Amino acid sequence: MTLKAAIVPVTPLQQNCAILWDPETGQGAVVDPGGDSEWVAERVAAHGVTVEHILLTHGHIDHAGGAARLRRLLGGVPILGPGIEDRFLLEELPLAGARFGILDAEAVTPDRWLAEGDTISIGRREFAVLHCPGHTPGHVVFVDQPGKVAVVGDVLFRGSIGRTDFPYGDHAALVGSIRSKLFPLGDDIAFLCGHGPGSSFGAERRTNPFVGDRAFP
Repeated sequence: MTLKAAIVPVTPLQQNCAILWDPETGQGAVVDPGGDSEWVAERVAAHGVTVEHILLTHGHIDHAGGAARLRRLLGGVPILGPGIEDRFLLEELPLAGARFGILDAEAVTPDRWLAEGDTISIGRREFAVLHCPGHTPGHVVFVDQPGKVAVVGDVLFRGSIGRTDFPYGDHAALVGSIRSKLFPLGDDIAFLCGHGPGSSFGAERRTNPFVGDRAFP
């Protein structure tokens, strides 16, 4: 029972909006629709996906700015996440959109805030919710450990990590989240991230210059 994935780059920041679904049932989710909502909805229809919910890893404009419009386009499906600590970012999405030239960004209130220990479903797969702050205070990550896949937003990238040079950023918390929560889950877990190509926890543990084992001898 393996999920299928389609990456839809959205906004001028080329954020990896992900459509994930069960190929047998067609049920799935959209993760981090930062904008270009009509295009995302078209791709959902093209793949024949029945979207059960929209998932947000965190409240930044390129990840959440199109969520409210996409919810309407998909018939009012619920929005889950991020953590409630990102409420202020979701409330300020129109202002953030104006700064980045994303003029259709809308403030959004999730139907359900997520926290450490929660679970969400994508098709018939169950994902654990991990609170991984640092990039934003309420950033969450979705992990299907038996299925060996994770969706990490802007926490971890191939060869890099999320920015923490915001007033609310916390570099130590971000590094701690990666090394204490993600890497112990297993080297063989592949991940989708918010920008650029994905990787695996093992590859990043071995080679990532910011959080790999060589950086923490």
